[in-house]
Amino acid sequence: MAGKTGRLKLALILAGLYLLLVVLFSALAGVLWADMKEAERQALLAILTPRIELSILIILFAWFFLGLIVSTIYRAYVQAPMTLREQALVMVSANPGLRLQELGAPEIKTLAQVVNALAEQRESLQRDVEERIREARSSIEEEKNRLAALMSELTQSVVVCNLDGRILLYNNRARLQFKALAGESQSARDGVLIGLGRSIFAILERNLITHALENIQQRLARGSQQPTANFVTTSRAGQLIRVQMAPVLGAARDGGAEGERAIAGYVLMLDNITRNFEMEGRRDTLLQSLTEGSRASLGNIRAAVENLHDYPDMDVGQRDRFVGIIRDEVETMGQRLDRTVTEFSDALKARWPLEDMLGEELIAAARRRIEQKLELPTKSEEVAEGVWIKVDSFSLLHGVTYLASRLRDEYDIREIRFRLTPAGRLAHLDLIWTGAVMSSQTLLAWEIEPMNVAGENSPLTLREVIERHGGEIWFEREKTSHRAFIRMLIPSALPQETVEPAALLHAESRPEYYDFNLFRQTEESRALDDRLLTELTYTVFDTETTGLEPSAGDEIIQIGATRIVNGRLLRGESIDQIIDPRRPLRPEGIPIHGITEEMVAGQPTIGQVLPVFHAFCEDTVLVAHNAAFDMRFLQLKEEATGIRFHQPVLDTLLLSAVIHPNQESHKLEAICERLGVNVIGRHTALGDAIVTGEVFLKMIPLLAEMGICSLREAREAAERTYYARVKY
Repeated sequence: MAGKTGRLKLALILAGLYLLLVVLFSALAGVLWADMKEAERQALLAILTPRIELSILIILFAWFFLGLIVSTIYRAYVQAPMTLREQALVMVSANPGLRLQELGAPEIKTLAQVVNALAEQRESLQRDVEERIREARSSIEEEKNRLAALMSELTQSVVVCNLDGRILLYNNRARLQFKALAGESQSARDGVLIGLGRSIFAILERNLITHALENIQQRLARGSQQPTANFVTTSRAGQLIRVQMAPVLGAARDGGAEGERAIAGYVLMLDNITRNFEMEGRRDTLLQSLTEGSRASLGNIRAAVENLHDYPDMDVGQRDRFVGIIRDEVETMGQRLDRTVTEFSDALKARWPLEDMLGEELIAAARRRIEQKLELPTKSEEVAEGVWIKVDSFSLLHGVTYLASRLRDEYDIREIRFRLTPAGRLAHLDLIWTGAVMSSQTLLAWEIEPMNVAGENSPLTLREVIERHGGEIWFEREKTSHRAFIRMLIPSALPQETVEPAALLHAESRPEYYDFNLFRQTEESRALDDRLLTELTYTVFDTETTGLEPSAGDEIIQIGATRIVNGRLLRGESIDQIIDPRRPLRPEGIPIHGITEEMVAGQPTIGQVLPVFHAFCEDTVLVAHNAAFDMRFLQLKEEATGIRFHQPVLDTLLLSAVIHPNQESHKLEAICERLGVNVIGRHTALGDAIVTGEVFLKMIPLLAEMGICSLREAREAAERTYYARVKY
């Protein structure tokens, strides 16, 4: 287009020059003809008439050489400055490393050399300034990295939003949890429900958030220093989520009282309490089974006892029958209690926050504590390997040390041995000794007395510690070995290998998970067309296809997309999906995109992928290079899939023609070379999308230099270019 525009201008200049010459020579000929006498006129005609063809040829050659001279002057003094101007704008706004070509007349070449020298000096000064800025930002970056590390390591889901509900920070735990909470939602599993700049209202009800914010504002007005709000909601998969909200306070409110600060956003801390709720339900079932199930047995026992009491002289056979009833009912109740304890052990231990611990480590810690505080020798007699237990390690270790202390002081025990054995969903922890034998009444007394060990006092009793673990404690004797032991029944836990690995919580890059500048984002009520390009959120995408003719049956075989939020390209939030086109691939296209028949076999169809992509780019502006081609493929799938893309679209091909109308090429590679963008992963959907995104970010300041700042202005300027008329 740039070449056509230059040639048109040159043609207009030559046509005007030729017309001017014709008018001048015609006027001169008319004046001379009028001044001649008739004899002179006849003599002139006699000379020119035989030579008219030669005269015309001389005039044409003169016009040709005149046009060549004008064209050379035009290229040297007109077109060269225009080209250099475009290059200079790129050098100033997008690519400081670019240098002007030495084009045109010698004077203009000298000017280009001077500009290049100034550019070298400017770039050197910029490097110095940037170095000082980097030094000044080092402490801030260190704090940001600390925050990023802290957020990544947290085991609780944390999401930070601005007042519009746009997510500006989240940790990896939140991303994983929202995937799990979405259940069977394919879009959630692909990570499209949560992301920077996305709305939290796609996950949580707007009314709940609004109500919680109102409560916090009321507490702030009453002078509360740390106002919070709590509520419980359900996910799309029906799971219960407990949410705690804390405000992010901004600057002092205009016109407000001294010290009164406005709310700039809020922090949400989320916990999945579905399991706790189920545990409470199971506990209710436990109580109901014990009461209702034991009612009949107690009635039978009571009737039998009353008969035995009221008729002391009944015969032996009848008495034995009533005693048998009592024995059978007591045995039934005992079996019911044992079965309930076994089936509901998880519900019994869920009330207290217990931690998973390897049994061997608990025994080792108990031995060290007893030997250090009591100077009492210990040994491990039988400790099962790989047994995990769920304990409050501090209180349990204090209780074990307390028992060892009482045994040493009251029974002169000289050595304690430990034994740990699994028992289904429970575990047996035994303290074994040889020698004196205690009574069950003594142990019962120890259970309810305060635990004092080597000057350390505990607010809990041994009974409370055991109840905290939902277990039991009793005394037993081993008659054959003349030993005794105290057995504690404690809950077991799943091995840690079956629990979600901690590495998953920080497996991906942290820095792309937060952007505090989103606090200043424009309110949602503003129309997209009137918003600045620097304020919008973009989805940059690209497709690979079986061919170049969408209307002739070619299909999409890969979609790649990434997002731009607040002027940052978020490589970590992306889609890269190969698609089964349900038709053979063209052999000539395979060397270009590198996708083979084996790679597309078994992949999702376009009908499965488009809903995911549509959810990914919701509430964003679409950006692509030669977007008309990609959008045509999507439009042809509207009827079959029911998915329609109504988002505004910006095309880097058209924007390049707007910014650089005098450049010969607007291919993606040529634009990258002009703007100083490294081309990596070309002809893969995601690779091209990332390169297009980097190009688009470089174009935004160049458009601003031309006065194109809003989405409306960018679209209207693109629509006026030549390439906007290309159809697919």
